[in-house]
Amino acid sequence: MQLGGVIYSDSADKAARFIMNCNQRKIPLVFLQDVTGFMVGSRSEQGGIIKDGAKLVNAMANSVVPKFTIVIGNSYGAGNYAMCGKAYDPRLIIGWPTAQIAVMGGAQAAKTLLQIQVAALKAQGKELTKEEEAEQLKIITDRYNSQISPYYAASRLWLDAVIDPAETRKIISMGIEMSNHAPLTKQYNVGVIQT
Repeated sequence: MQLGGVIYSDSADKAARFIMNCNQRKIPLVFLQDVTGFMVGSRSEQGGIIKDGAKLVNAMANSVVPKFTIVIGNSYGAGNYAMCGKAYDPRLIIGWPTAQIAVMGGAQAAKTLLQIQVAALKAQGKELTKEEEAEQLKIITDRYNSQISPYYAASRLWLDAVIDPAETRKIISMGIEMSNHAPLTKQYNVGVIQT
């Protein structure tokens, strides 16, 4: 059984092939993001997630067809890149009010940032009590959670807009119609892909 939100090896391979086919046939790509990243762990690595994930990112990075991205849920870390995040220049990248954009989930990020802060204090010869640590964790978590909001992302131009989910079809249609007036100028060249 596979859980939603994570990109597995077979999913990455299939998506890479789909992206390559769309580019060869000059078909625009629409991405609906609700992704927490690539599957991790020794079993996933032995199953080829690094190779297949790289294939997906390579296919995305070299894609020349119009790309449209709608962030409907999570958009974390490498999953954001693989699913055509802002760095891969989609013609339009929008989010629903339910979107969350970050390097990683709030609880995980807060614990990591707290560990860094505690280590820095220890290096200075200071230690936090359990109560101070809990208070710092709450402060970091609250700050981080306020920064994963789609409105925060839009205010920094990581999203072009935050839209009503009911408007999604209309906005995608308008985007594809606009892209029809901007013909492709580059040849698709995926480069070297490991098999």
